[in-house]
Amino acid sequence: MIKNRKPYAVLINMDYLTGLQTARILADNGVPVIGLAENPDHYCAKTNTCEKVIPSGKMSDELIENLIKLGKELDQKAVLYPCQDASVLLVSQNRVKLEPYYHISLPSNETVELLMNKPRFYEFARDKELPVAKFFLLKNRKDAEEAADKLDFPCVLKPHMRSPRWEENTRLKAFKVLNKNEFLNMYDRICDWSDTLMLQEWIEGDDTSLYSCNCYYNQNSEPLVNFTAKKLRQWPIVTGNTSLGVDVIDDTVLNVTTDLFKKVNYVGLGYVEIKKDIQTGKYYIIEPNIGRPTGRSALAEACGVDLIYTMYCDCLGLPLPDTRTQTFKNVKWIHLRTDLQSAFNYWKNGKLTIREWLKSMTGKKFYAVISFKDPIPFIMELRAGIKYSIKSLFGKAD
Repeated sequence: MIKNRKPYAVLINMDYLTGLQTARILADNGVPVIGLAENPDHYCAKTNTCEKVIPSGKMSDELIENLIKLGKELDQKAVLYPCQDASVLLVSQNRVKLEPYYHISLPSNETVELLMNKPRFYEFARDKELPVAKFFLLKNRKDAEEAADKLDFPCVLKPHMRSPRWEENTRLKAFKVLNKNEFLNMYDRICDWSDTLMLQEWIEGDDTSLYSCNCYYNQNSEPLVNFTAKKLRQWPIVTGNTSLGVDVIDDTVLNVTTDLFKKVNYVGLGYVEIKKDIQTGKYYIIEPNIGRPTGRSALAEACGVDLIYTMYCDCLGLPLPDTRTQTFKNVKWIHLRTDLQSAFNYWKNGKLTIREWLKSMTGKKFYAVISFKDPIPFIMELRAGIKYSIKSLFGKAD
């Protein structure tokens, strides 16, 4: 039996950036961390902040069995942090098996499935008069043709949920389509990647129009932490993940997030991405991410807002951190590798000058991977990036 004075945090998906950042945050707060990773050789899993990283198996019963086995070895219930959507859903569906060994901070399984299923969520949001753009659900070619005649282009085509099948084919969350012909051709190409696709009205605005709110709600559905931020760049461009973000104070983003989560009696870590239409000034919900840390969870910590550690303390009944209120710090969160890719592509397309890029890199920054206390992940990421570049340029890697 593994014995430790302080209960462990157990992280699923240590082979993702969210796992790496969460492990570092918890370790900085004196929390012992054990990670599980489908790919223990991934650069994120090579962090020195975990006491050990255990091969997790696929997102299936194998992972649940490994979690139960680990839980039986611990002398205290651990706090469980799933760090990707698939693991959130799996933990939620198996919480009865896991709760003897882990503190699980999630809303009801019904709420988890509602918020993770885009068609159900958007229908719910429309019924509850939450701000979402017009959308159509596409289950076949006929649905696609009918939707194409009812929406104005450009539009966004995306899956109802990012499944392993979707992620096997693309890193993109969605595809922007400029006209009807482009949309129908794209639909034919990707329709097998998801059981149901969504076509949604495009909201005018660039990366800097994309806002977010990270939060944590206790078991009484009370918000203990809120933190708002915005994107400056993303990768892949147009429909990717944040590569450069900054904290902001935006009451509308906060109010929209609070309104949504109040309507579902929310519990746990939450995140809502919101876009401001540059033509009308209206804010629209793009999507919620629930039950897990996100890339910008680390930005909250860099700005002195204890989001991740608050969950740990709340689950264990410990005194909550005093640093739970956001004040504007103008701190930038940057994933250097993806932001260089993003900046290069914007520059190549004439949408970013060298001067603008230099200006965007000024000020206080928090790096997603680079850490002098934990250097191996960045060294491995850099090496992998060099090999990939060589392969792209010359057709093979050393």
